Amino acid sequence: MAQPFELAELPAIDGEVATDDAGLARAAQDWGHLVQARPRAVVRPAHAADVASIIAFASQRTIPVAARGAGHSPFGQGQAEGGIVLDMTGLARVHPGNGDEITMDAGARWRQVLAATLPTGLTPAVLTDYLDLTVGGTLAVGGIGGASHHHGTQTDIVTALEVVTGNGELLRCSPEVESELFDAVRAGLGQCGIVTRATVRLRPAKQRVRCWTLYYDELGAFLEDQRTVVRDGRFDHVQGQPVADSDSGRWRYRLEAATYFSLPDRPDEEELLGELCFDRETAESQDLAYSAFLDRMAQGEELLRAEGDWFRPHPWLNLFLPDDEVESVVADTLAQTKGADLGDSGLTLLYPVRRDRLATPLLRVPATDLVWLFAILRTGSTYDPCANLRMVELNTALYERVKELGGTLYPASALPMTAKDWRDHFGDDWQTLEVAKHVYDPAGVLTPGQCVFTAR
Repeated sequence: MAQPFELAELPAIDGEVATDDAGLARAAQDWGHLVQARPRAVVRPAHAADVASIIAFASQRTIPVAARGAGHSPFGQGQAEGGIVLDMTGLARVHPGNGDEITMDAGARWRQVLAATLPTGLTPAVLTDYLDLTVGGTLAVGGIGGASHHHGTQTDIVTALEVVTGNGELLRCSPEVESELFDAVRAGLGQCGIVTRATVRLRPAKQRVRCWTLYYDELGAFLEDQRTVVRDGRFDHVQGQPVADSDSGRWRYRLEAATYFSLPDRPDEEELLGELCFDRETAESQDLAYSAFLDRMAQGEELLRAEGDWFRPHPWLNLFLPDDEVESVVADTLAQTKGADLGDSGLTLLYPVRRDRLATPLLRVPATDLVWLFAILRTGSTYDPCANLRMVELNTALYERVKELGGTLYPASALPMTAKDWRDHFGDDWQTLEVAKHVYDPAGVLTPGQCVFTAR
């Protein structure tokens, strides 16, 4: 329960404080449209010192504080009922690059980062599918994408962070300096500090992308080809998607595989595709500019906004499956998934990542050499809360099964989690996180919406 406070008590800052109904209502919602938690105030800091001042004030009075970037959380993770929401979009500067690294404020969108690096011939090694997420938002959970089988998550390409702890202390951390904080913040769900600035490694960017879309009728062949191409690393980008065939009522499987290149070089299609077992008659390919390929979600977003689905509830579930259980779990889940379970614009994702590429301690993944992201991205109903609740219940049932089989949660999900669930989730690292919480956020004010140390 948030401690009551008077707005006049807030410290003077260079940023803005909003208490109007529209601003508070906006901060009480997120992409999921499933959880509503109205804050007492929304603060839009102008710089990291503003963040530090507000959090120090909140810590002294035990007022909950949550950072909000793009507001893309699906289940109230960026909300603070009766407390303070930090609108981090005011911290959006991308700083001049330094060799093969670039530094940016936490409220910057990855689109802005890419716009700054591409003119220099460089790119972040890992980008999420949607470029309008903020840097701080993805680093709080991990940040996974089609290049993760080569380079890990976005938290694995971070070299340094600027963080405000729950004490209101502004610290810089890296693998060499304040390493405990560095490891507690990356994929730490905002429990030990709020990222205000991050530095990430860059790599040379190619000019073009050849993208193949390959179709499969059998789940086993689809999985085996993904295993092959991820293990040998022949493609720069790999993502898979089970797709419901409306005509036959069966599931088909689509593999998106891409190679980056610069002219005059061109990909050798026979070498890349030769022994794979896809349906040759339905395969598709296209060449795109590198920047256009990374921004391929833009057209879909425009359509979803026009049709209204963008603004509907999104009871999303993201899981990591162990390689030895993926076929049975996916086959059973898809067999039980009807159109109403996904919603009109819902979809599923299924692709593997090499575990040895995932080096972020708090990103929990199964123990197998390959781990599979299995995402069920449901679209709910604006007018039927019972249908939305059923989708969340389906998420819970699937998570419980996957957990028993050694799978884990990717926490960008609409899933009620108890303190015991989180202890089970973090496993051997729970004690490390708990100690870090006591050290860096002793008043327990940071990011209550995740419910890691507090009940919903």
